[in-house]
Amino acid sequence: MTVPSYPVIRLRPKANARAIRHGFPWVYENELVTDRRTRKLDPGTIAVLEDAERQSLGLVAFNANSRIICRMLDRDPAAMIDQDWFATRLAKALSLRERLFDAPFYRLIHAEADGLPGVVIDRFGEYAVVQPNAAWADVAFEALTDALTEVTGVTTVIKNATGRARQLEGLDNETLTVRGTTPEAPIPVPMNGATYMADLTGGQKTGLFFDQRPNHAFTARLSQGARVLDVFSHVGGFSLAALAGGAASAVAVDGSEPALTLAASGAQAMGVDNKFTTRKGDAFDVLTALGEEGAQFDVVICDPPAFAPSKQALEAGLRAYERIARLAAPLVAEDGYLVLCSCSHAADLAKFRGACTRGIGRAGRQAQLLRTGFAGPDHPLMPQLAESGYLKSLFFRL
Repeated sequence: MTVPSYPVIRLRPKANARAIRHGFPWVYENELVTDRRTRKLDPGTIAVLEDAERQSLGLVAFNANSRIICRMLDRDPAAMIDQDWFATRLAKALSLRERLFDAPFYRLIHAEADGLPGVVIDRFGEYAVVQPNAAWADVAFEALTDALTEVTGVTTVIKNATGRARQLEGLDNETLTVRGTTPEAPIPVPMNGATYMADLTGGQKTGLFFDQRPNHAFTARLSQGARVLDVFSHVGGFSLAALAGGAASAVAVDGSEPALTLAASGAQAMGVDNKFTTRKGDAFDVLTALGEEGAQFDVVICDPPAFAPSKQALEAGLRAYERIARLAAPLVAEDGYLVLCSCSHAADLAKFRGACTRGIGRAGRQAQLLRTGFAGPDHPLMPQLAESGYLKSLFFRL
């Protein structure tokens, strides 16, 4: 077997080589020797990473345009990053999902935690939506796609190039169908007894958020016979699950008319459209207006976008989470439930919980914290990488 020839790059003497040996997957730009030769390497180049004593640490993907200048791919410096290599990783990920889920609707690849740094793949039956959020995955995209169709049998592969992560890598934002045919209509997705309509080409991210699945299920348990308010609802994530669980009524609030249209289509597909209404508008404005109207609900869920996407945005983000809790708490009937969520990895659980608790207190309510929820098991956590555990959901009884 021919051993591939890779360029060699090296850590600076003060870089933490031990952390990388123990599983940390990233090298930051200030930890790498970046001489003239290194700077000439194209974004996405595969290289052998060595410590300052010239001991090999493994194969990395290099990108001088990114603050994360290297991402660990394989501990074997002689590994061949080809279709077979991708197929092995994909098969391992697929075996886990097939054990966990009865139907092929799930996150198949969750980036570093599934051994494909910066790569996200969501599966919708015979369709797969791939987000190659790192330069190396763009370079190797054909081999990745070949392996994906081989291992899973999907017939359509959509490359989704939207999102902040690709911008940080210096990559384009072109979304296109690379295999098969572009779906002409939203795809129905069964989950927790509900039906969601996923727009795979024009929706947010990959078209649907699978990460909240276990938290949707717990909310459905709380919602039997309840009046439900789902704020930042997207395509009806919590509200449709609540209706599937026996809620008396549900109101979905979002700023996106297309998302609310998809939510209403899901309710119709479930046969619960007579119990489902939507309200378009800014969430803070709608919560304020509902408070002024004296509206009351048995279950209120607020699942906003990342208010703190970076450390620089943390303080402003925490204030926004506190304000959401303060506006939402008065809408919850006595002994009702308030579900508050965050997908900001910069706001850790303790800080997020503190902001929510302050907001509830400022609204004059007392709370029991019933449950702390996280992403489902198709979004595994890489223990060495705190950023992979971004989702938090807090379930309060007021």
